[in-house]
Amino acid sequence: MKLINSFKHAIEGLISVASAEENMKVHFIVMLCVIVLGIIVKLSEMEWIICIMLFGIVISAEIFNTALERAMDYINDDYDEDIKFIKDTSAAAVLVAAVASAVIGLMIFLPKLL
Repeated sequence: MKLINSFKHAIEGLISVASAEENMKVHFIVMLCVIVLGIIVKLSEMEWIICIMLFGIVISAEIFNTALERAMDYINDDYDEDIKFIKDTSAAAVLVAAVASAVIGLMIFLPKLL
């Protein structure tokens, strides 16, 4: 029962972040577009594995970023230079993951589209 509750809480967290965060909605839309395009261009098994791993990395980074930002706001909702640094670097981690994923995506998809 404890394991089931853990999954339940994790799914509730995913639903919460997906409904509350605009950036997460963007990530899901991009993921859906990649899936549709991947079906159209007939990605190989290895290309699908790479795409799925990248989906997980970017979405996980966004979830961690959201959790960290909420925690920082809970601790102190006034402007604080240290909290700004924490939130900015957390957002930067998402940006790095998203840009790297986009570059890899272009490496996979461009040859198939040209």
